[in-house]
Parts: sequence; C-alpha cells; structure tokens
Amino acid sequence: MREEGRGAPLRRPPRGRPRYPDDRPRRRRRLRGWIVGVLVVLIVLGAGGGAVWGLFGDRIVSAFASDTGDYSGTGDGTKVTVVIRSGDIGSDVAHALADHDVTKSYDVFYKLLLAHPDVQFEPGSYRLEKHMSAKAALAALRDPDNRVTARVVLPEGIAAPEALKRISAATGIKLADLQSAAADYASLGVPAQAPSIEGFLFPATYTFDPGTSAHDILQQMVSLMLQKLDAAGVAPEDRLHVVTMASIVQRESGPNTDDMYKIARVFYNRLADASFPYLQSDATVAYGTGHTDRVSTTQAERDDRSNPYNTYANPGYPVGPIGMPGATALDAAIHPADGSWMYFTVVNLKTGETVFSTTLAEHEKAVAQLDAWCKESDENRAYCT
Repeated sequence: MREEGRGAPLRRPPRGRPRYPDDRPRRRRRLRGWIVGVLVVLIVLGAGGGAVWGLFGDRIVSAFASDTGDYSGTGDGTKVTVVIRSGDIGSDVAHALADHDVTKSYDVFYKLLLAHPDVQFEPGSYRLEKHMSAKAALAALRDPDNRVTARVVLPEGIAAPEALKRISAATGIKLADLQSAAADYASLGVPAQAPSIEGFLFPATYTFDPGTSAHDILQQMVSLMLQKLDAAGVAPEDRLHVVTMASIVQRESGPNTDDMYKIARVFYNRLADASFPYLQSDATVAYGTGHTDRVSTTQAERDDRSNPYNTYANPGYPVGPIGMPGATALDAAIHPADGSWMYFTVVNLKTGETVFSTTLAEHEKAVAQLDAWCKESDENRAYCT
C-alpha cells in the first residue's frame, strides 16, 4: 500500500501515536502473571488441579489465545461501519479497525499491510463485522460490495422537484433540507438570472457516501452539468439559454434521438424569424401550469399570458429550463441540424414518428395524418386520449 498525503513511511508506526490505542501491553503482562499463578496452584494442588482447570480452563485458553493479537474467522456477525477518509494512510486504517474491534490489535493489521505494500484503499464507509482476522478485514475492505453508498438515479427530462424527491428517498436526507440547498442555487454555480435550479442537475447515476450533505450532493450534480457545457465550448453567459433550449428539446422529442437535432433547429428558426416571434412549445406551457408529466395543453392554458413559461403568448425564450436535459439534448441545442423547418408534429404516438414541415400547409397535412392515425383503432385512440 502506498503511503500518500502525509509522507509517513509505511514501515514504522507514526510518531506521536501509541502502538496500541489502549493499555493492552500492561493488561497482557497482568494476564501472563495471572496464568503463571494459576499454573503454580495447579502444580501444588496436584489431584485437585482438575477441579481448578474446570473452573478456569476457558480463561486460561482465552488468555493464551489473546497473545496472538489476531482474531480468527470472518467476524461474529455484529455489523460495524468503518470510515476511511481521504488522506488516511495505512496506520490510520489499522487504528480505525482496532478501535472498532474489527481486528484484535493495531499491530497485526499493520504488519499485514507491510507484507502487501501495493494495497490501496478507496475513501468511504465500509460495512464490516467485529472480531475479524486481519486477513479477513483486509479482504473485506478491498471488496466493493462492502462499500456503503447511496445510489441516486436521475433520468433525463424529469423536473427538479421530482429529482429532489428521488434524492431524498435514496439518501435519507430530508426533502426540506434539499429544497433549502436548491433555493441557494447561485452558490452552486447556476446562473444568477435563472429562476431556480431547474435544468442544472445533470441526469445521471450517482453514488454518495453516508453523511454527504444536501449542498454537496447538489453541487456534484450542478458541477457535472457545468463541466458538460464547458467541454462543449459554451460560454458562461450562454449557459442559461443553452440549457433552456436543451430542456425544451428533451421534453418535446420522442424516442428517436436524431429528431432532437431537428427540433432544436425548428425552435432556432422561429426565434430568428421576425414574422414568427413565438416558440409555441406546449411543453413549456404545461411546465408553467405545474404539469410536468404531460406536454399537451388546453387553449385556455395557451392563452394565459401570466404564465412566464407560456411560449404561445410570450415571445422568445421562457424564463428558464423546464426539466433536466441529457447529453444528447444538450448537443442538439449546441449543434442543431441544418434545415428550414418551422413546424413538427408526431404522426404515430406508438412509435414516436415525427414529421417536420417548412410551411403551414405541410404542417396541417401532418396534423391530419396524426388525426387519422388516432381514429384507426381503439388501441391508437388510447394513445391519443
């Protein structure tokens, strides 16, 4: 095992710390004296020694066994969580195991490490057992299955409120604490002009050690999103617009990820056309009404100008993202397809087939195609309703 971070050589105990975390050497001398005394008594008593052995034999065997400084086996079933912190060296790990009574002594585990100088430990929390042999403890620490972590899965497209609920359920952190940390989104690196943390929690699978704070969890997710944007060459001042567009593309697209690049082009074409000042995204309208589970909207919802996410009644971008875009949606927002399309509509809700049109007449034909598909069968009608 390499000793890193402190410069302390592995082959001698660290200065300023006892070889044993307690008074074990003194106790062992007292035990040996007690054993010798008992043996003398046995010799003197002769035939009576059998009775004495019956009374004290187990303690004599146990005392002699303790001199090995090691337990045998893989533990007694009593679960213990041992934490290895970043920067800990071999002696720190040896002390932690002895302090938790996983191993019988500091020395036995430390000597085992000296015989395996290439061993390295990953910082984290490990679920072990009390009374493990040094070899068993070392094997357990090197087994990733014994690492105690919380696994959080955030799928693409979900909204921040749902993401916080999933994080809370997976980590045990109170939802209120996560909401409080999310409210301070600017300190996490989210653009200050954004209305919330929405869109800046990158969808992925995360693992967290027990005790990780709500702030640190959200910071990791936001930092990953910012890393993706930086790697794609997005300037800090453009982050909000890019993530907002990507979130719209994510929610509006079907299962065909290639369509994302065309959808992004449609919305950029609308933004660039003075005669078409509205994005007209049903997904943004639905988000503004609190319905993050659907894309369809009513005419009354589309007419409500008070909804800051209503891109039918308000020109330009909505006030912010409407969900968490994934890597493909981000790439589509940054590198949209080439084309003159101004409209798109799905024509088969079962397969997600989508038609892109340049003129309103072409678009109306595609909408009629969808209407005909909905009427073809009861199965299709179920998709449309």
